[in-house]
Amino acid sequence: METRSVKRKKLSHISENGIVDRISDLPDVVLHQILFLLPIKSIAQTSLLSKRWRSLWSSFPDLDFTTININPNSISSTNHNPSSAKHSHYSPVATGMDFITRVLGRRDKHSDLRILRFQGNLSFSHLNGIIRRAIRHNVQELDVEVSTDDYFNFPRSVIASESLRALKLKSRYPGFRLPPLSVMKDGFRSLHTLYLSLIILYDQPSLVDLFTDSSFPLMKKLNLDACFGLKHLSIGCRGLEDLTLQNCFQLKGLSISGPKLERLRVASCFDAYIDKSWVEINAPRLRILMWECNAITDNSDLENLSLLHEASIGFFVLHDDISVVKLQSVSNLLSGLSHAHCLTLESQCIEILSSNNYFAVYLQPFNNLKSLELHTGFNKNNVLGLACLFRSSPTLHTLILKIINDYKSERRQWNRDLWDMSSSEDEQFWESQTQNLKSFLHHLKSVKIHGFLECENEVSLAKFLLKHGKALQEMTLCTGHSSARDSLRRQKIRSQMMGFSWASSNAKIAFH
Repeated sequence: METRSVKRKKLSHISENGIVDRISDLPDVVLHQILFLLPIKSIAQTSLLSKRWRSLWSSFPDLDFTTININPNSISSTNHNPSSAKHSHYSPVATGMDFITRVLGRRDKHSDLRILRFQGNLSFSHLNGIIRRAIRHNVQELDVEVSTDDYFNFPRSVIASESLRALKLKSRYPGFRLPPLSVMKDGFRSLHTLYLSLIILYDQPSLVDLFTDSSFPLMKKLNLDACFGLKHLSIGCRGLEDLTLQNCFQLKGLSISGPKLERLRVASCFDAYIDKSWVEINAPRLRILMWECNAITDNSDLENLSLLHEASIGFFVLHDDISVVKLQSVSNLLSGLSHAHCLTLESQCIEILSSNNYFAVYLQPFNNLKSLELHTGFNKNNVLGLACLFRSSPTLHTLILKIINDYKSERRQWNRDLWDMSSSEDEQFWESQTQNLKSFLHHLKSVKIHGFLECENEVSLAKFLLKHGKALQEMTLCTGHSSARDSLRRQKIRSQMMGFSWASSNAKIAFH
């Protein structure tokens, strides 16, 4: 038998036209999940429906203000309409900073915040005030992207927070400063994800004692972007699994030690104008390594990468004259990747390997390598580097060549002897490498060449692989669009490639 209170509750959700409001009877956690799918202002508007929905809004755990404009000069419309002040904290009549301040200020003091996310142009005092309020509500994830009138200091209120699990602080302009190490080293006890962007470190260019277990005992994911003035960085959080370091152009020394590190990306780092730069990486569980557009250091030491599955390597090179010290460093870095199963090398890396006989002697084999992707201009100077890599990949299954066509005269010049491929200098070179590449040719199954323009060096390589690739199953040549003027010539070249005996009876060739 229903009590009177239950009956009254049911009647209270029946509108004047007799429609029953069953949505309001759903649990808070379910309604919060539904509201999470709406923009923040639409969620605020639901607070005008009833006291029930007003309560849901004041306790809503996921506040994402990125859909509204945060302007320090925003003026609340309540200033122009005093009669609306009664409900100003329930509805989005306030705009920008005023709206966020009111939402947090009138929030149920017993309700915790799961997520607070906002972005815009505001003063440091406003920024600090918002973060302090969020910390008082035990925020777990704080995502802030702001620009300020001047440099600002890292908000100290987040350091001692016991609830904060994830922090993203991105400064668009002009950047922020970190507090002294003595202030930070005893904080962040619960933080597992940290993203910092545009950090000004000219006053403390060395961060060798910050990212340790004592400061970040639960850290799993770290992303540092645009650390200006940073020269020395050491990362030794034992629980760290994912690390990204990018746009640290003045970096001189980098040390990474992570027994649980699985993914590492370092991009656009190191000072190309200084000597004695170095990098040390010790990560026995590392699975993915992305080394993108970094200046070549004078010393590279990669240890314990026995579980490495995927690696991508690219360098930023100021000039072609590379010292023996830096060549040795490149060799050491590549040797540290010897356990990789999938490897991608950018064009600058191919140029370095091709222009120096050093690697013909010192490049260690990639005995586990199954997939190799090479980005290259594929001029005549690259042939030696490619042969060196093929020789160092004895069990390779898949080869992908992405040819960078800059349409210079060298790439567009058609060799007059191309119709008689037996007289090709490039083909003679590849034939001379048959014995050295025996293991490579016996394991290669798939070849895909992007940007194939039927130039002499490309055709010579394709013919060589077809002629000697005993395990070859498929070759795909992606030529792209061609003019009518080139069609007859290309047809003749393709006919020649099809007109000789292939080493593999299962091989198929396709032109795209």
